[in-house]
Amino acid sequence: NLTARIARAAGPRKGVTVVEIGPGPGGLTRALLAEGAARVVAVERDERCLAALAEIAARYPGRLEIVAGDALAVALAPYLGKGPARIVANLPYNVGTELFVRWMTPPEWPPWWDSLTLMFQREVAERIVAHPGTGAYGRLSVLAQWRARPRIAFEINPAAFTPPPKVTSAVVQVAPAESMAEADPKVLEKVVAAAFAQRRKMLRQSLKSRFTDPLGLLAAAGIDPVRRAETLSIPEFLALARAAMAAGAG
Repeated sequence: NLTARIARAAGPRKGVTVVEIGPGPGGLTRALLAEGAARVVAVERDERCLAALAEIAARYPGRLEIVAGDALAVALAPYLGKGPARIVANLPYNVGTELFVRWMTPPEWPPWWDSLTLMFQREVAERIVAHPGTGAYGRLSVLAQWRARPRIAFEINPAAFTPPPKVTSAVVQVAPAESMAEADPKVLEKVVAAAFAQRRKMLRQSLKSRFTDPLGLLAAAGIDPVRRAETLSIPEFLALARAAMAAGAG
């Protein structure tokens, strides 16, 4: 029931290629195919799972492509085809946030995917959707909400898993925004990482870890240097990134 609910949360699947990261033995993969995904590209690095995935592929001829490899290293473009593509995954914790940041910061936008439906630990999901001035607001919040509209679709009780984990999970849905302010994604990522690395410190201090003239950048962006990262809105972070780019500090 849970895997079917996640598959349905991804929206209409007719004519859609679904990219699944870390399918394991294929519980969610089966649900995606059963719920009507035209094609699933499953990226799995654990060789022990490949035989189970091959059995699923045999049951759904021509609809499941198994890519053996590390999702951080696999180039997905050759597998995507011409139609819309969506990412649906129960992301492994150790690579989940890194993959998410990559999906949110490609050099060109709109991205190659038209939606993300991802299961995270609840605390990670809360960071993705957090607003300024809250304890959960941070790097993931800014990078996710700059060019997209994330929301928590539903939470998942630990009892849904065997064995039950010690944490609650949540499914996050992300769709690209129709309009956005411009900034270089790599520069923005650098600014945000520096600002939140020492989130209790004033920006004039925390930005020193990555920039030689933080006071100049803050002045150019019109931001009071005694403020802290968690008080900045996303437009203010974008202004700071543009100032860094203009100063050649990106």
